Amino acid sequence: MHRKWAEDMVAPPLLLIGIIIFIALVFDFTNGFHDSANAISTVVSTKVLSPRNAVVLAALFNFIAAFGFGVAVASTISKIIKLDFVSTEIIPYIVLGSLIGAISWNLITWYFGLPTSSSHSLIGGMVGAGISAAGISAIKFFTVQLVAIFMIASPLIGLVAGYLFMVMVIQLSKGYPRASAEPYFRRLQLISAASYSFSHGTNDAQKTMGIIVPLLFSIGYFGLNADPNALPVPFWVILLAHAAIALGTLTGGWRIVKTMGYRIANLRPVNGFAAETAGAATIIGSSMAGIPVSTAHIICTSIMGVGTTMGTSMVKWGVARSIVWAWILTIPVSAVIGFIALFVIRLFVGL
Repeated sequence: MHRKWAEDMVAPPLLLIGIIIFIALVFDFTNGFHDSANAISTVVSTKVLSPRNAVVLAALFNFIAAFGFGVAVASTISKIIKLDFVSTEIIPYIVLGSLIGAISWNLITWYFGLPTSSSHSLIGGMVGAGISAAGISAIKFFTVQLVAIFMIASPLIGLVAGYLFMVMVIQLSKGYPRASAEPYFRRLQLISAASYSFSHGTNDAQKTMGIIVPLLFSIGYFGLNADPNALPVPFWVILLAHAAIALGTLTGGWRIVKTMGYRIANLRPVNGFAAETAGAATIIGSSMAGIPVSTAHIICTSIMGVGTTMGTSMVKWGVARSIVWAWILTIPVSAVIGFIALFVIRLFVGL
């Protein structure tokens, strides 16, 4: 069913929309705060950069990504809820419930130092809030299914890419003394860390854009005849989203840095270079295809893949198992929080 924004549908107050956009940017900030470890953990643990310089590098390339690979991921996120199935009056509250679910899970996992997915927590929050608003018919399960498939596939791709890239590096550098090769890999890791931060921005900042777009649709920003399945992303939204995630990255996420950089595998510059390069390639490919993946999942498994080339005993699989459990719980738990959040919101506002 396609239903246009029309006179019989009540537009939400502009103040409410402004407040929820601000909360969406806070989520984007927590995304950068939570996921800063993804970009800087390897470069910090290998002592190529100090934590302060690594954070600045990551934040800079998070923002530069605004001018990168389009907004295909934002388009995917904006289509999780069937905007032509629910009233425009309730859309802002669905987004608010989604954000409550996502931010709550981000903070819980940050507290315990677990590098889980901000992306999947947002998607889980949207699914829960959407079902709370209008039942399962309000959810585009094809989109959710695509995310679920790549929730499994992208970490595996990162694992294999990390392993293969490390094997290739080992073969190419064979015969070079470690002391001679190390300085080169330290410089190369600066490039790989910047590339990874850029890829992080191309994928993760777009998720916030994807939930701001439905808010704008609900107040008729795109016009009365706008097709909810083909909504553009205004350039000012792109800049705001990238600025927010860059600021979040600047604050760092040191609990997760410790897990990522020290507890999964012991890394040298050559290992960090291989893990970041493999992770960046996987994420950029996903962004170009419009697939919202978890940068946390991918860098974790890239590190594991690299660590495996030194022997499976070099990877701390017990830590990896605890991280996997957090991944599995992300969408269900954030969906439950999002569902409850919207239920409570509707009691208060009388919808």
